[in-house]
Amino acid sequence: MNDNFPNIVSHNEEFVVEIIREVGLLTRHQVEHARAKAGAGSIVRELIDQGLISQEDVARTLAAQNGMEFIDLSTIAPPPDVLQALDAETAKRYRAVPVAMRESTLVVAIGDPMDMETADALSFVLNRDIEYVCATPDSIKKSLADFYGTDGDGSINGSDVTLTTEGGDEATTAGDAPIIKMVSMLLLDAYNHRASDIHLEPLEKKFRVRFRIDGVLQEMPSPPKKLHSAIISRLKIMSGSMSIAEKRVPQDGRIQLKLGKKSLDLRVSSIPTIHGESIVMRILDKSSLALGLPDLGFLSDDQVKFERLIGMPDGIILVTGPTGSGKTTTLYSALHYMNKPDRKIITVEDPVEYQLSGINQVPVNTSIGMSFPAALRSMLRQAPNIIMIGEIRDLETAGIAINASLTGHLVLSTLHTNDAPGAIARLVDIGIKPFLVSSSVRAVLAQRLVRRLCSACKEPGELTVYEAKGLRIDALQIMEGSVQKAHGCENCRGKGFKGRMGIFELFMIDDEVRHMIINGATTIQLRSRARELGMRTLREDGVRKVLAGMTTAEEVITTTMTDVE
Repeated sequence: MNDNFPNIVSHNEEFVVEIIREVGLLTRHQVEHARAKAGAGSIVRELIDQGLISQEDVARTLAAQNGMEFIDLSTIAPPPDVLQALDAETAKRYRAVPVAMRESTLVVAIGDPMDMETADALSFVLNRDIEYVCATPDSIKKSLADFYGTDGDGSINGSDVTLTTEGGDEATTAGDAPIIKMVSMLLLDAYNHRASDIHLEPLEKKFRVRFRIDGVLQEMPSPPKKLHSAIISRLKIMSGSMSIAEKRVPQDGRIQLKLGKKSLDLRVSSIPTIHGESIVMRILDKSSLALGLPDLGFLSDDQVKFERLIGMPDGIILVTGPTGSGKTTTLYSALHYMNKPDRKIITVEDPVEYQLSGINQVPVNTSIGMSFPAALRSMLRQAPNIIMIGEIRDLETAGIAINASLTGHLVLSTLHTNDAPGAIARLVDIGIKPFLVSSSVRAVLAQRLVRRLCSACKEPGELTVYEAKGLRIDALQIMEGSVQKAHGCENCRGKGFKGRMGIFELFMIDDEVRHMIINGATTIQLRSRARELGMRTLREDGVRKVLAGMTTAEEVITTTMTDVE
């Protein structure tokens, strides 16, 4: 369907005219005369304008040709529960009107019974059985206005989806083709589900779609297998840098997505599989950059300590944890907290995931020699107060970071270690002298992510014997706490959880710990000393949040399986 709504037909008009002529509504002379007068325009529109046929004639004929029922929308008043089955924006995009429920099947009126690609796309979006009936395009337009409050040109009040390429040029918006509509609705659906990743995976007999929501992959309605290539090609075109002709090698791209005033970045990665190309898109929501430290999951005492640390003039603060544990979000939130006009902040990242206003961000590009060490050496000549390094990966990067911290810069970075004390051993293993580690590192923050209970539906609960034993919680703690359990509601889409938060292990380096590092103390010895200084382990911090009714015991136990005392 094109944008000249209402359309009569969206497919081969010659074929449609021939069908109408064969049923006796037109003569060959009338058709030839209309074709000559229409020129490059619509023959069907010319026939209607001449009064030789009506929209209803066309719709009834095409409905009969396709074995579809024709209805007169002016005589139908769908009940509210039927109208609610199709939201206003979806109804407008697909130019479809829900008219009835027949057992569990939704009956939907469309204006072009030959456009089955749009019908397939709508079935995929709604994830339910649909029976299509035919109505005239004019009656569908009027019904959309009557039932959903659309204006005269068919637009709907609300946020439109705008897609731009990496270079910032306007890309094709959700308009004509069903595939474009389907992809736009897929991205919008992922955002509405608060997904962090979209996985599009071709299998032997199906095209699987999964969203990662609050860290858990959830399977979504699957589009028809035959649409796999078209959807992948559409996403590649949107990325602006991926070739639709090349399907044998992995490719990377980026899509910028606007939902009203909200801007999202999608990092796109494709890889060939035996059943076709698989695509994963990571959704980067810039609104998460403004998260305050309490929003990350810090309780008041740890928040005070962390704020004091990032207020220091020099030294290194490390954030550790596996991939996907929220390290980048924590660092960005810290930079947001420290971003003041009197401070110069420079970051070096691979890649730059979020663009931060007021902060100088340097992307790594090894193909032209812009590695972490090369970028760091140049950054130091820029006289920064605060440096953020995406990750310390090798001796050269670690050495420059250490020297920067010793010459009056505050350095923030990440390491991949399982706990906070283990970061010290990792730096020494990389090749940094213990005395340099002891004199530069101020603290190490280890973290994991757990799902946060939905505040709208969580309800009082009890711990099982296994959970209480696993968390080492006694009966008195349980009585004094406020243990909650997941229930599920519309607000959390029945899951019982909404959003995630961190559990933390904050290892502060004092003078005694510095002496232990210089003397070659093991990670076990450092951990023991940290516990004496009051460091809570990841599991202990999780226990506090279970007792506070913020998450569940199962979440904490599963996430901290390696947290062994």
